[in-house]
Amino acid sequence: MALHDAQLNPSSWVRRFASLIPQGGLVLDLACGIGRHATYLTELGYRVLAVDQDVTILEQRKNPLIRCQACNLELETWPLEDLELSGIVVTNYLYRPQLDRLPQMLSKGGVLIYETFAQGNAQFGKPSNPNFLLNPGELLALAARHSLKVIAYEDIYADEPKPAMVQRLCALKEG
Repeated sequence: MALHDAQLNPSSWVRRFASLIPQGGLVLDLACGIGRHATYLTELGYRVLAVDQDVTILEQRKNPLIRCQACNLELETWPLEDLELSGIVVTNYLYRPQLDRLPQMLSKGGVLIYETFAQGNAQFGKPSNPNFLLNPGELLALAARHSLKVIAYEDIYADEPKPAMVQRLCALKEG
């Protein structure tokens, strides 16, 4: 299977806000896929924990700044307990039962960068299941529940990398 640029290049949202993540700590790339964001973050000097069900492709790159962890993120028991993170990056992934755990894992000054599909995306293809589509304002509500300062937010139609309805958030854990 050939990979498209969109599968290899970091999202413009992540590129726009990644430098806000404090240096020195650990950054989580949640549901990292082939590791496009983990790799990009290491280019900025961050140490990254890349987590997904299958991290084989990323492990083969042998990047010393990336620690790979294969695990199922959709179990009742959260596999990432007791982590304190400078940043969390999530793109194209949503599992609501564990969503509220993410802000709790941020250290003071930590940054959450989240971007995934939103309601209305079904007209453009997959994902179309409402379980995998954010409701209007859902990321804003997440930030509010955890007293995160919203740096930027969008709930929009995007035509790159492909036509889709997306919701994006960059938020800071103050303190």
